[in-house]
Amino acid sequence: MATIKQIQITFDCTEPERVARFWCEVLGYVVPPPPEGFADWDAFDRALPPERQGSAFACVDPSGVGPRLFFQRVPEGKIVKNRLHIDVRVGAGLVGEERLAALEAECARLIPLGAVRVRLLPADGENESCLVMQDIEGNEFCLD
Repeated sequence: MATIKQIQITFDCTEPERVARFWCEVLGYVVPPPPEGFADWDAFDRALPPERQGSAFACVDPSGVGPRLFFQRVPEGKIVKNRLHIDVRVGAGLVGEERLAALEAECARLIPLGAVRVRLLPADGENESCLVMQDIEGNEFCLD
């Protein structure tokens, strides 16, 4: 019998805290409390060796339902298309113009946060429309 496991989605990035805070805004996630003994994450970060400062950050679903997102600094920038991406389900259950309106409204909310609209993939008889976007470091995600 299979067991349900918790998952964490990890992003390689150059600015972990900046990217984590972007995704907090996109998903309504929050920054978890700092480790015991630290007043805040800045104090924890300052306690790390200099080469590890700013190297990681996380955010969590405040309801505890969604996966934890973890952001880790890597030396190289993004070069090619993601092999895995997040679908932000803002149009679930909607079709046609109602779905497009929901996708466009969410796109308009995310662009001022630094997201980039890439392209609309229109409904094709098999799939409903979705909007391909990029986060602040160029990682693709879809408004679905």
